[in-house]
Amino acid sequence: MSKKTSKSTKSKIVSAAWKLFYEHGYEGTTVDEIIEESKTSKGSFYHYFDGKDALLGSLAYLFDEKYEELESRIDESMNSVDVLCMLNRELFEMIENTIDIELLTRLYSTQLTTRGEKHLLDRTRVYYKLLKKIVLEGQQKGEITKEKTVNDIVRLYALEERALLYDWCLCNGEYSLHRYGQTVMQIFLQAIKV
Repeated sequence: MSKKTSKSTKSKIVSAAWKLFYEHGYEGTTVDEIIEESKTSKGSFYHYFDGKDALLGSLAYLFDEKYEELESRIDESMNSVDVLCMLNRELFEMIENTIDIELLTRLYSTQLTTRGEKHLLDRTRVYYKLLKKIVLEGQQKGEITKEKTVNDIVRLYALEERALLYDWCLCNGEYSLHRYGQTVMQIFLQAIKV
């Protein structure tokens, strides 16, 4: 199986699973329904995942897919700070409209208690690579401060997003994530803007 086909198959399974989790809840979704929705096979499903529980860690993968899509839509003439703002808005809007808050809460819970892989902190993710690229370009263009390193700014940006998501989960989604996120992220982004 080629790497592209492999990614496509895994992507189909992850996307189908999270769609069904949102529509029917985690408990109301079966592996067979995920396989049917993804138009893949049982063998393919179990090649990538031990079971339905293993899909909880795949949310970071789904976020990275969104970032890959957004990267292709970035207008090169945009200010780097505006690009970061757009990425946050688009991701939070996607989360608010397609991710079940109970599952997001469960993911954060497992990331807090796991001794193994912490998917959200994996620096090899598309998320971190894209943020580094944008911040570095912003510094080179004189749009983002050089008083902090690229890694420091990316770490702070990611921390800000995780804090907003965590708070949204604690408040059980009682406010609009993407609207509140834009307000709070603007404060952070003003601090790194030149």
